[in-house]
Amino acid sequence: MSHAISVSANKPFGLQRVCQVLDFPRSTIYAVRARTAANVVPIIPARRGPKPGMPDADLLTAIRADLAASPFKGEGHRKVWARLRILHDIRVSRTRVLRLMREHSLLSPHRQARGEPNLHDGRITTDRPNEMWGTDGVRIATVDDGMVWIFSAVDHCDGMCTGIHAAKIGDRFAALEPISQGLLGEFGSVAADAGRGLSLRMDHGSQYTSDDFRDQIRFWGIAPSYAFVAEPQTNGVAERFNRTMKEQAIHGRIFNNLEEVRAAAIAFKDRYNRDWRLEKLGFKSPLEARQDQLMKLAA
Repeated sequence: MSHAISVSANKPFGLQRVCQVLDFPRSTIYAVRARTAANVVPIIPARRGPKPGMPDADLLTAIRADLAASPFKGEGHRKVWARLRILHDIRVSRTRVLRLMREHSLLSPHRQARGEPNLHDGRITTDRPNEMWGTDGVRIATVDDGMVWIFSAVDHCDGMCTGIHAAKIGDRFAALEPISQGLLGEFGSVAADAGRGLSLRMDHGSQYTSDDFRDQIRFWGIAPSYAFVAEPQTNGVAERFNRTMKEQAIHGRIFNNLEEVRAAAIAFKDRYNRDWRLEKLGFKSPLEARQDQLMKLAA
């Protein structure tokens, strides 16, 4: 009756008005409607388009059998889809294999770091020069010599570049060269225990984890200090120096050979130490900050 049209108003009477006239609670009507709706079986939308030749249940069984027979672990849906086509002649859509593997938690898990997380509750800068140096290497393209390397050593106190070296082969011996330059310039020697009290921050590159590299810095009395794995910010001093070097002296240039790269690296080292102003130093250059530190220590 609530849907009936009033002759005078030409509008439906409405449920509220009908219940008021009949003195009947609307809540009872809503409760009856809810019970009726609960007994209705919902209609599941069917898959659009033609039905596949292999049902999802059979395809899922084939996927599980393929994963069980594979000699490898942690494979993705692409390899499963390819093996189904090549080995079992099961030709289905790759997205369908992906959907079934995702719905049934068969996809390979994302690789995650194990162990306790590293806490960044300290700082990598030092209060005095020659307490910690950072070192790292970058690769530069040349026309005649292909890819070449630039290795550098940077002080964590004032940002002074204590050594820089360019080489064709970026092995452990080339990585040691800027450290050797820094020892000669700052400590006056490369003899045994010349760098006693100095620590060296570096990443886990093959040059820095080799026995020759570690034995040599141990001979110099330098303590190794490795950055956290996959966290380059913990070697941020050397990384920031390399970025500045590439932006100011490398990018936008075409180098013909190793000698041009070496000349550019040495020229940038001198210009950087003399003129590059760092905000953390009160906009002093590394050389000015080093001179101020030496005057304070001498006073």
